[in-house]
Amino acid sequence: MKILGILNLIYGILGVLVAVVVVLVFGIPAGLVIADQDPDAAAAVGIFGIVGGFIVVLVAIFSVPAFVAGIGLLKYKPWARPWTIVASVLHLLSIPFGTALGIYGLWVMFKDETVALIRAKNLA
Repeated sequence: MKILGILNLIYGILGVLVAVVVVLVFGIPAGLVIADQDPDAAAAVGIFGIVGGFIVVLVAIFSVPAFVAGIGLLKYKPWARPWTIVASVLHLLSIPFGTALGIYGLWVMFKDETVALIRAKNLA
């Protein structure tokens, strides 16, 4: 479970870094267009905002559950198992690395040993 928790944390952090890069990639050109004060180019700022915003939201949908699942798994929280199952299903859509993480996550979460370990850690 610790390995899965660490992998989910890394996946979540990488997603946040991707979101920051997307903001920079779409924000810098938008700023340059605004600074140019060309009325024709001003329409592009809205397109940059919509596309960049959509990508950031999409990345967040995949990254935030992974990060939260990683924290929960490392602390052996009882809510971490269903949360990780949901995050793992979302990972399946992110080919190729997310798919591998999703399959591994589902495999670990549906093992009887995992359920017993979470139960034992919360009773102690």
